[in-house]
Amino acid sequence: MKFKIDENLPTECADVLRQAGHDVTTVWDEGLRGKADPLIADVCQEEERILVTLGRDFSDIRAYPPSEYPGIMALSVIRQDKAHVIEVLRRAVALFGSQPIAGHLWIVEDHRVRIRGGSE
Repeated sequence: MKFKIDENLPTECADVLRQAGHDVTTVWDEGLRGKADPLIADVCQEEERILVTLGRDFSDIRAYPPSEYPGIMALSVIRQDKAHVIEVLRRAVALFGSQPIAGHLWIVEDHRVRIRGGSE
């Protein structure tokens, strides 16, 4: 799968996904740091990349309907220190084979993943 890591996440998140065999770029890599969320979303659509972010705005399915995107993974964690965020992402990566991401919003919380999209 192809992913884009938002600027609000540690760059090590890209390493977690690469180690799992995925194609990963970051907002930093592409000079998109500080750009508006709609532009980031458009770039992800064009590149067919799943966005991984801490941005709560991307959890709004009215603004970002899951069916219109290759996938959105919004991390919603209590602690945002690097080690915790990476651990939560690792747990989510372990679920990739069991649930679809394309056309879905994954809200990845500390101890669960909620998935929106598909037939909704």
